[in-house]
Formats: sequence, C-alpha cells, structure tokens
Amino acid sequence: MLRNNARKLLAVLLQQNQARKWKKEMSGRILYITGMTCDSCASHVKEALEEVPGVQSAVVSYPKGTAEVTHDPDTLSNVLTDTVARLGYKAVLAEVPLSKDSGDLPDNVRNRMNTADKRGEGGPLLQVVIIGSGGAAMAAALKAVEQGAQVTLVECGIIGGTCVNTGCVPSKIMIRAAHIAHLRRESPFDAGIEAAVPAIRRSALLAQQQVRVDELRHAKYERILENNSAITVLHGAARFKDGHSLMVCMSDGNEREVAFDRCLIAVGASPAIPPIPGLKDTPYWTSTEALASDALPERLAVIGSSVVAVELAQAFARLGSQVTILARNTLFFHDDPSIGKAVTAAFRAEGIEVLEHTQASQVAHVEGKFVLTTGQGEVRADRLLVATGRTPNTRSLGLEVVGVATNPQGAIVIDKGMHTNTPNIYAAGDCTDQPQFVYVAAAAGTRAAINMTGGEATLDLTAMPVVVFTDPQVATVGYSEAEASHEGIETDSRQLTLDNIPRALANFDTRGFIKLVIDATTGRLIGVQAVAPEAGELIQTAALAIRARMTVQELADQLFPYLTMVEGLKLAAQTFSKNVKQLSCCAG
Repeated sequence: MLRNNARKLLAVLLQQNQARKWKKEMSGRILYITGMTCDSCASHVKEALEEVPGVQSAVVSYPKGTAEVTHDPDTLSNVLTDTVARLGYKAVLAEVPLSKDSGDLPDNVRNRMNTADKRGEGGPLLQVVIIGSGGAAMAAALKAVEQGAQVTLVECGIIGGTCVNTGCVPSKIMIRAAHIAHLRRESPFDAGIEAAVPAIRRSALLAQQQVRVDELRHAKYERILENNSAITVLHGAARFKDGHSLMVCMSDGNEREVAFDRCLIAVGASPAIPPIPGLKDTPYWTSTEALASDALPERLAVIGSSVVAVELAQAFARLGSQVTILARNTLFFHDDPSIGKAVTAAFRAEGIEVLEHTQASQVAHVEGKFVLTTGQGEVRADRLLVATGRTPNTRSLGLEVVGVATNPQGAIVIDKGMHTNTPNIYAAGDCTDQPQFVYVAAAAGTRAAINMTGGEATLDLTAMPVVVFTDPQVATVGYSEAEASHEGIETDSRQLTLDNIPRALANFDTRGFIKLVIDATTGRLIGVQAVAPEAGELIQTAALAIRARMTVQELADQLFPYLTMVEGLKLAAQTFSKNVKQLSCCAG
C-alpha cells in the first residue's frame, strides 16, 4: 500500500513539474484580425487556429478584432497568419505579453487597441461598412481607418468605380489625343507651320488609354486596399437586411451577412437611358461603350446637350467622325445662355452639326445603320451615343427596408454632413442629390467618415468649380445671374470677350469670354463663367476669390502675371470701373 502511494505521489510530482516546465516554455501571440463580420467568423478562426500543430488554445473576439493564441515555441508565426488568411481574413502579428501596453506591439496594432478603449473601457472597434469602391468610397475608407475604425468595403463590380475605369480618366485621355490630332490638322499658325492630316490608329490609342487606366486603378485603388490591413474588401452585391446589417451576395454565389455600426452608401451612378420608342432594341452606345470602342464610326449621332455629350462629340469629330448632336433644348441650357452660344459656334466652325430644339421620337437600327426620326427629318448614323445624364445605382440596395429617403430620380437625400434620414446610415457621391463630380464625391466621402467616427464635418458647395473639357473649355463657379436672381440677390455683371486678353491675342485664338457676376449691394464677387482655351486652369483662382469674399475691386487690384489666361479675371474685374480697351498692356 505504501509503495503504491509513493508511486502515485511521484507521478503527481512529475506531472506538476512537467506542467510547470511546459507552461514556462509556451509562447503567446496576439493576432489583430480584420474582415470578421460576426461571432460566427470568430468561431471559424478559433477552430482553424486550434487545429494548428503546437497551438494549445485560441481566444478569438469578433468585437475586438483580436485572437490571443497560446502555443509552443516551435510554432512559426507565419503559420498562424497564413491560417487566418486562408479563411479570407487579414492578420497583424504581435508578441506577448497579451496587453496593449506591451512594447513589442506594432504601433498600428497598439493604436487600434487604444482606439477600441476609447469606445468604452476596451470596447470593440467601430465597424464601418462602405458599399462601393469609387472616389467617395475610397476617400471614406482611408479617413475612417485614420480615425481608428475597422472598414469592410463591398464592391459588386470593378474596383475604382466610374472615374478611373470608365469616366474621367479614359475620357480625358481620348479628348487630349483628339486635341493633338486637331492641332496637327489645323491651327492658327498654319501659314508658317505646314499642317498635315494625321493617320488615326484608334486601336493603338485605345491600348495606350487602357494601359494608363489600369496603372492608375492599381496604384490609387487596388494596391492601397491590398496594403491596408484595416480594410477588408468583399466582392459582391449588397442589400440591407436591417439597420445594422447587410446581406452580400458574393461573386462566388455564396451569401454573407455583414454587421456594421455605421454604413456609407457610395454606389455611384450609371448612364440614364431616355424612353425613346425603339431605342432599347438597338445597339446604342453609352459613354462606356464609346470610350472602349476600337473603331471610329464614319457618322456618329449624339443624343444629349451637356458635359458627356459635348466632350465626346468633339473628341470623335476631331478623330475623324462626322458628328451630329441632337439637343432637346440648346447646349448647356441649364447654364448662362452665353455658354451654349459660344460652344455651339465653336462646334459649328469645326464642322460638328448641332441640331437645337430637336428630339428623336423614334430610333431604329436598319441594315447596320441607325435611323432617328425627328421633327426636322431623319438623322442617319453608323453609331448612336446616348448621353442624357446619369441615374443613381440605388434600386437594388433595399433602401426601403431601412427607410432611407430618395428623390424621384432615385438619388439618396442627404444633408451637408452626408447623413441620410436613417440613423447610422450615410451616403456620398453620385448616388446622392449632390452634384455628380468625382472631387465632390471624394470630399463628401472624407467628411462622411469623420462624421461616422464621431466628428462634425460639413461640405460647403457654394464655391464649387466645374470644368467641361471641350475646346474651348467651359468653366464656372458660384452663381449665374439667373441663379442669383432666383435667390433674391441683386446683381451686376460684366462679360469680357477674349479679344481683350493679351494671352488670347498672342495665341491667335480669341474664341470665348470671361463673365463676372457680383452682388450689386456689396460689390462682392459671387460668380464666374468662362468659355476659353484652358478655362479650367483659371477657374480655381475665381473660386478662391469667391471663398475669400473678395470684392470685384479687390480682385482688380491683385497682381496677375502678364500673358496668362488667368489675367483675364483681373481685366474682367477692371471693366466694372474702366474701359479696358483704353489701358496699356498689363496696366495695374
């Protein structure tokens, strides 16, 4: 009996000694995990980690976004992070002790853990879900991470949204190529520089265009997302389940629930298609197809009268197509009438046919050709571009489930802080009732992120510059006379033609004008409209003057470098008090 008791005692002592030795040799790790969207995700991570050879235990928290792993010293750290990665999440590794006070923790992990504490005694990181990946979405994601949030970005299409893929970037490349072609064909200096008809290889131009688009998308979107461990990208279509969760139909066919504390809707917009009889049954182009075409049509008809319509119409014309524009009213009929008149005159001088007050009542596609029936007769073309505005991509989000209000066009109604009428749900960019410009979207996204993380930011659009990349360019900021009158502001204005601007005279190109609108009571500058070559390069100066609440006299007194187009602002300001035709060059 004594001998048996001694054996048992010896066994217990050996076990205790081995346990103390084993405990001393065990190591610990903190894994900071992004991409988990619910407690079920945390359970999957825990199971996977505890199956790793050498791992004794794993405590995984979805709210904190952490895993505390105890394992033997021979377990490689990269095995732990790779295990998490195979589940579709991202992990940042830190050595024990398992405390945010450890000097071994990477700064980004310690900062996020400290941020979690700010939510309330070690509370969870703020979970922000962003639907979309364009200008508004990316700006919001980066700012939200900077503010300490954990971000899940949901994209149903190609990363980067409209601007870099099918909008601003490819269109401006094409427009610039067309401008070069035009200058080689004709310029004000042809008497001294022999012109030549360029050979246009559209397929080569398209390839060059696409390479630059791909480069910018990778550099400004994909690479940034890949390298930011606090942002998880889900590829799929989102719809609201309730006020704190989305259902995402993943690109692989599976469905996933994503919970959030705050949600930003930044889904952009798509080309609007007018209900013209017969149109939907034809192979018409939107801007997307037009920019991706590797061939130039001999004859192109364009339905539309605003930015996209006029930019692409002139580009195709300069590359060799015979272009006809059908304008329901006049070009730029929402703006100062002088703008539409100036651009129409410039287009007609280049051989572009502009049919004002003309609508297509029927569209047919017969034997490979388009036939448009109008009140002025038939218009025939090889291709038809429809550019009549853009419609917000909000129809499939299930906004009615959470009560988010939209206007009759489907645009989400927001305030200056990007709040919708539903708590914790925000919106920014082209899917809202704000102006559809990528720089407005990006600014709105940044401010939305600030507000989602506890701030109070607003977006002031009273001095928002707008540029249309025709030649001559159209640039505006602030009020037109009609807009100011509608607001009850008494105005005074002056319009200076470019033949009074030395830079335009030196260029032998005096197409266009610069117009200033002031508050007649205070003399303060409140609006500028310009049609001029490179007008986009002068409009920001006007915007800053309006933002600074400068009077027209203060603008006239500023120093502007001689023989620049922006000097036209000073000369236009001087016309309020003197006859600039009687001034010497660069008269101050």
